[in-house]
Amino acid sequence: MNHSEILSAIRRNIETVIVGKSETVDLLLICLACGGHALIEDVPGTGKTSMVSALAASVDCAFNRIQFTPDVLPSDVTGFTMIHPVSGEERFLPGAVMCNILLADELNRTSPKTQSALLQAMQEGAVTVDGVTRELPRPFMVCATQNPVEQAGTYQLPEAQLDRFLMRISMGYPGKLDEAAILERNRQGGRTAAVSPVASAEDVLALRNALDGVVCSAPVVNYIVDITQRTRNHADVALGVSPRGAIALMRASMGRALLLGRDYVLPDDAQKMARHTLCHRLILNAETVSRDRSAEKILSDIVRSATVPVVSGA
Repeated sequence: MNHSEILSAIRRNIETVIVGKSETVDLLLICLACGGHALIEDVPGTGKTSMVSALAASVDCAFNRIQFTPDVLPSDVTGFTMIHPVSGEERFLPGAVMCNILLADELNRTSPKTQSALLQAMQEGAVTVDGVTRELPRPFMVCATQNPVEQAGTYQLPEAQLDRFLMRISMGYPGKLDEAAILERNRQGGRTAAVSPVASAEDVLALRNALDGVVCSAPVVNYIVDITQRTRNHADVALGVSPRGAIALMRASMGRALLLGRDYVLPDDAQKMARHTLCHRLILNAETVSRDRSAEKILSDIVRSATVPVVSGA
């Protein structure tokens, strides 16, 4: 299969489980193609976990889920070394992170110490336990979920953690017809259709190789730089987007072009991906927060103010 067929097959598979969320599914597929991690937010019951589980079932690779609670330890994530009581032999017991796709369910319900156990894995694709660095399987992707409304018993994700997510994705409530379809599917005890793999780990790696062939021309690169630099100079922003955020916007724009069957990036790709890749990286100043100005509104103003380059198709 070529990359378009791979992405279409995975999308169709996920949509046998998730109804009426084509745009959200596409964002998750872009993360998969980019080798990025996804933070999926919304209130309980909107399908966050189901969508990630359907993605993992669609790709024939190792999948682990860890339900984060206050008593989860860093070693549960990374693994630990134990010594056999008789032979004295050291043995490494892998943690949940030793897989291809990791569902970090309700990540904000565990302690900051345990949250930070994911930092090296998300940035370097490796974990260091007892002085030994171990590479994670490839491809590797973290899909974390959290409820942004309920704050009781949660720990806010630090900026360093948020910055490692390529995108923050919101599920949103379904429309009237979509919700009726969901009810019909769940009329008989909530049984959903079994999802079988339609792609392999090698197919995902091939997607990532194809992404490297997508052209992001100098005018589009400069446009992305202009947007990110404006976040650092905006009066309402205390901390703007880092260079890692600029890279995320460029890679996500390349991923959107790949998803749409193009081998070149348009300014429209950057405009569409800006909200998903940059908003969670902005830290607003206290006065802005008190005025109820959102990061989404500020970023929308920034994108509108940036000069859009003229780019012809390759």
